[in-house]
Amino acid sequence: MKIEIITTPNQELKETGFGSINACEGVLSAIRKMGHTVQLTVCKTMADLDNVIDRCPDLVVLAVKYIAIDNNGDIWLSEYFMRHKVNFTGSLRNILEFDSNKVLAKTILQNKGIVTAKYFTTVPGKYRSENELPIKFPLFLKPIDAANGNGIDDSSWVVNFSEFEAKVLSLYTLFSQPILVEEYLDGREFTVAIISKSNGEFIVAAIEIIPPESKNGLRILGHKVKNDNSEALKKIDNNQMLNKVKQLALNSFINLGIRDFARIDIKSNKNGECFFMEANLVPGLTQDSSYFPKSCEMEFGLSYDKVIQLMLDNALYRAQLFPTVSHLITPPIMAEQVSGF
Repeated sequence: MKIEIITTPNQELKETGFGSINACEGVLSAIRKMGHTVQLTVCKTMADLDNVIDRCPDLVVLAVKYIAIDNNGDIWLSEYFMRHKVNFTGSLRNILEFDSNKVLAKTILQNKGIVTAKYFTTVPGKYRSENELPIKFPLFLKPIDAANGNGIDDSSWVVNFSEFEAKVLSLYTLFSQPILVEEYLDGREFTVAIISKSNGEFIVAAIEIIPPESKNGLRILGHKVKNDNSEALKKIDNNQMLNKVKQLALNSFINLGIRDFARIDIKSNKNGECFFMEANLVPGLTQDSSYFPKSCEMEFGLSYDKVIQLMLDNALYRAQLFPTVSHLITPPIMAEQVSGF
């Protein structure tokens, strides 16, 4: 097949998708080894996107959700390629909102009986005292839509109203949007890579993330930790916890209507109860450090090239069946159809 990987300069984006050009070149190499004709295209303008359409690719691999164009706002790639009847990888435009808006994803899942940390949103000045807050301290504050730990640091954990006000103001000044405030969960942190295959099976790979200890004995997975790759990744050695984490992640994947692949973040409290935290629908794919390929490697021994091959399985199947129809969604699949490798 003729495939194009679509990305954009992402240094200024809050959400960086697959990652840098180097990460996209890793994906390019893996697809080339599958025997396809493939190229990497960096799009900055509408003309760049229109040129892709003129080349009539069989499939576009979307390494970012959108591109920012001066005076035109954000052009969502899934929406653009669907309009031009070009098959693309990943979820549809309306589903990608669950990645960009953490509150929306939490609300949808909560309404479907899936547990998530208690939360509310705020802006500077909305609450005038501790007594008005919907949830008791300690609390954890972060941007609604930023990825890669942006806006998260040691001051995200707050234990009194003055710290709360300071962090709300700091985040609002930086991101110009309401702030997500969650109950602080004092347990372990997990991430789960999920791939939906064309034969109806799921690959579900879960690992634990252990950030380095910071002030007050906290382990906060913030931007600096992720940027420095200073967190430790380990297999989940307790089968009961492993199954609990994977089932919650898979239920979240299915109930959000996600297509092809996603990374679901889960956190526990000190009693071992697990909670959905967020969904990343265009996960990082840097070969040696991104959680998605590392999860698949650590649990199932899958090589990076094999992970990319599996991630494209559903999209290639759609492209073969419906060469000019990108809007068909893979039929719903039951949660028990999980691949074990």
